[in-house]
Amino acid sequence: MSWTGLFYDPLRALHIISVIFWMAGMLYLPRLFVYHHTAQKGGELESSLMTQERKLLKVIINPAMIATWTFGILLIFANAERANGWSIFASPWWSAKFLLVLAMSGVHGFYAGAQKKFARGERPLSERRWRMLNEIPALMTIAIVLVAVVWLR
Repeated sequence: MSWTGLFYDPLRALHIISVIFWMAGMLYLPRLFVYHHTAQKGGELESSLMTQERKLLKVIINPAMIATWTFGILLIFANAERANGWSIFASPWWSAKFLLVLAMSGVHGFYAGAQKKFARGERPLSERRWRMLNEIPALMTIAIVLVAVVWLR
């Protein structure tokens, strides 16, 4: 039995778990930015929010994104071995999913940059903008799941 026969389902499970953690953090971080934006500069709340934002990014979001990409790449190899080829790259759904995940990674990078700005005492964007940006990961997650699950057929 090949390694994909033994590890495909556990890899898929780990990929889904890491996506859940990544998205949980990506949905929560901009909400913290909303609260941070309204906090008094130099106050206790601002200090607490800076700690929460840093820990959320370093302990949950960054490792979850790395795990998501790692398990996703391993699944590509597993699919290639199971299908005796790399036909997955010719699938339109795969290209769409890959572009959406790249875009989500870009949003992740944007949020990481914003966290650094907040830590320096800056207030990037308005509270209203952060409330709007809070919805982007949710909408992108819906699109990714629909592409991967529905368009796959």
